[in-house]
Amino acid sequence: MPEQSCPECGAAFFYDSATKRYACKGCGLYVTKDELMNIKDRQRAGPDEYRKRKQQQSEYLEWWLSAKEK
Repeated sequence: MPEQSCPECGAAFFYDSATKRYACKGCGLYVTKDELMNIKDRQRAGPDEYRKRKQQQSEYLEWWLSAKEK
């Protein structure tokens, strides 16, 4: 099977045959084949909505981490 890229960050994506899951070395995404297909389908169906949701998650994480520093 050819090497794939992560749908979240674009880094190299590897298949772990022991757990039958895909793992990303960049962002740590760890999904089954079905979960991976669902992510890719959502990206194709609505790239703007997907990008908006990812941006909201990123902004929330940034806010949450900054609140912990105080």
